[in-house]
Amino acid sequence: MQIELIDTFLDLCETRSFNRTAERLGVTQSTVSGRIRTLESALGQRLFIRSRAGTSLTLQGMRFEPHARSLRLGWAEARHAISQSGGRASTVRIGIQHDLVGSHFSDLIRAFRIALPDTSFFFEADYSAQMCADLTTGAEDLAILFSPRFHPDLYFEPIGEITYEMVSTEVDRLEHVRRETYILPHFSDAIPHAHAALHPALATATLSIGQNAAMVSLMRTMGGSAYVLRESAGALVADGTCRRVIDAQPIPQAVFLGVNQRQRHRPVQRRLFQILREHFRAPDPAAAAKRG
Repeated sequence: MQIELIDTFLDLCETRSFNRTAERLGVTQSTVSGRIRTLESALGQRLFIRSRAGTSLTLQGMRFEPHARSLRLGWAEARHAISQSGGRASTVRIGIQHDLVGSHFSDLIRAFRIALPDTSFFFEADYSAQMCADLTTGAEDLAILFSPRFHPDLYFEPIGEITYEMVSTEVDRLEHVRRETYILPHFSDAIPHAHAALHPALATATLSIGQNAAMVSLMRTMGGSAYVLRESAGALVADGTCRRVIDAQPIPQAVFLGVNQRQRHRPVQRRLFQILREHFRAPDPAAAAKRG
């Protein structure tokens, strides 16, 4: 099976540009064109129309797109199934946002293993964009993330939130925080916007960090002022490294679970959803709807 033909077709559905798809896949434009011609020949239908205005799907291409997504996911699942070894019934591949690893990781692993003792788990810390891409292709079965990338193949559900607090090695009042030693938070797509609304005077700081662990390390080695996870703020204050900036408003960050739509109603995924809702103390939306 030439799955690269399907991958190329689906990427071109997103970019609507042979040049852009070639760049994203790391191949030449002629390779992209050749793959599309091969796929069209195999199907006996034209899938794209190229014009000065760009590239667009034909009616047959639009009809084929959802089937192509199913083929890609099925291929990933088939490869995964036959590659499994040992006596375990199955392996669940889970992506988790980097900033959730420290405070939530061990508790979640423990709960998952108790609930599904015959299941193997593969965890990987990553960023939201990559996890969404991996869910789409079937490389991951479940993701716990900050920033959903909405896609017809993916299902997302808010399950709770975490909180970032401002600390400083220099001051304990917001008015005294210096832009020159301030580190901007970029832990998710939403954080910079929330931060800019709260602290417009600090939005021009020249250093920005996208991971809590790196921010904590910089506070310990360089000093200054920054937002860190509430648990990290407590540790930095407890060991005397920092003080809380007491009048700086905390910034909440929503946490989502993500799964491919075709796996959403499987028993294993449903059990994991339940554990995640309980862990982050978010109500089951179905139960909430019944109460309403």
